[in-house]
Amino acid sequence: MIFKKDDIPANANLSAQADILAEALPWIKTATGRTVVIKYGGSAMVDPDLRSSVMSDIVLLKLIGLNPVIVHGGGSAINEAFARYEIPVEFKNGLRVTTDAAMEVVKMVLVGQVNQDLVRDLNKHGNLAVGISGNDGGTLVAEQLDPELGRVGRVTYVNTELLHKLIADDFIPVLATVALGEDGGCYNINADVAAGQVARAIGAYKTVFLTDVDGIYLDFEDKGSLISKMTRDEAQAMIDDGTASSGMIPKLESCIAAVDAGVPRAFVINGTTPHALLLELLTDTGIGTMIYGEGDSSAGGKKSLSTLASKLLVNME
Repeated sequence: MIFKKDDIPANANLSAQADILAEALPWIKTATGRTVVIKYGGSAMVDPDLRSSVMSDIVLLKLIGLNPVIVHGGGSAINEAFARYEIPVEFKNGLRVTTDAAMEVVKMVLVGQVNQDLVRDLNKHGNLAVGISGNDGGTLVAEQLDPELGRVGRVTYVNTELLHKLIADDFIPVLATVALGEDGGCYNINADVAAGQVARAIGAYKTVFLTDVDGIYLDFEDKGSLISKMTRDEAQAMIDDGTASSGMIPKLESCIAAVDAGVPRAFVINGTTPHALLLELLTDTGIGTMIYGEGDSSAGGKKSLSTLASKLLVNME
């Protein structure tokens, strides 16, 4: 079919779309061939349409030359399974108390359900994704974190061999955060913590934590206190002085661990914002919170949400 110029919708702002692509170019050039660890969870995982959108954005990142590695939890799905099996839900310091019986349910849900759902959504765009758990290839090894938490683990070792092979073979690894225990059993690993450990071990270019809020706040009740960027020392101070809420502490600690290990920057962004990953990684935007090392002088280039990024939100919907 042949279209004439007059057939183009009047509201199609072609110049703005071209500007968006031009803005993305330097970011694409910088990131091409580099690995980005994406922690995926929260509401962005629960809503099927939103999950499909996030997976499509990750495929786009892959197609333009980045190497995404997805590390996921599955809190809502686990809660639903616990309700079916009448297992009490209990958290301490933001971590799920996991008995031996609960651990079997966690494995079933994370590895058999959530992981495969994500792989399916990615592979709608081609055979791009491979689902694994921390047990596979001994990728995650852990010990007990605290006897009061049961089968909740502390990662003691990340075996990067399988991850590097999958990346080299042009696949997107999708890692469920169940770890092989040093005692021969399995451990439930907080997905934020696992993502930070994986990013550190594989030398990621960036790590991104998708959550249900817009980023880190000085005061969560004051939505005007969203922090655009902060140093790792400032992030540590928020933990030490009690400013950070219990749910944010694992994310901040993981960002700090990744930055300390040489990952240049870590981001906490709202996974329910349409195309949040693209806005954060490919435009001059500041939609979330960036945490960086003290010596990263280029971090000053991160801006507040740009006009072009705002247009990207509109034009991609």
